[in-house]
Amino acid sequence: MTVDDAIEALSPQALKLIKNNFVIGLGSGRAATAIVRLLSQYIKKNKFVVKAIPTSLQIKMEAEKGGISIIEADQINHIDLVFDGADQIDAKGNMIKGGGGALLREKILISIAKKVVIIADETKFVKKLDRSVPVEVHPFARNIADKQIREYGGNPHIRLLERGYPFVTENGNIILDCDFGQIQNPKELASKIIGIPGVIEVGIFPKPDIIYKARKNGKYEVIQ
Repeated sequence: MTVDDAIEALSPQALKLIKNNFVIGLGSGRAATAIVRLLSQYIKKNKFVVKAIPTSLQIKMEAEKGGISIIEADQINHIDLVFDGADQIDAKGNMIKGGGGALLREKILISIAKKVVIIADETKFVKKLDRSVPVEVHPFARNIADKQIREYGGNPHIRLLERGYPFVTENGNIILDCDFGQIQNPKELASKIIGIPGVIEVGIFPKPDIIYKARKNGKYEVIQ
């Protein structure tokens, strides 16, 4: 059984958290895609009415394909439940997210959610965060942000597409992927980076309410 199979196997368990008339936030990435594909079947089976707010065009298209009602974030003042994945999770539940470039929208939804549920495979769990941190930056501030991040001990690289063009987020910004080595204090580092003029968002996220840890043997662990 692959990790993808494990994520799909635990998704029905995670979907049991949904109730009728819920507003659901949908993150981006592999785990979110798996959830969206099963969400349509689940709400039809239970005759639930739900509204979903996707964080990317990819997830929006998946939701539309499944007949899930879509609304915009500025149409609501709360979200009952957010489903999302993570690029890396440390022993305290701090996360690095934004590998798909949707970190700003993901953080906005998480900030107003009553409950945040993260689904990740076992390879994403580490003692301390050590992968590159995505930082969304206004193009005008590219060099300013690059210089300041280096002063904070980071090694930033602009994210590029396969053909060599800069990756542009759905908000019209660029991404600097910043290597800090092993991160001792994620919250402090995020606070420093977000203070740089022109930085829109940082891909360091706080501990969620529930984490589903998928294993290759098809089993999973629930971390609360």
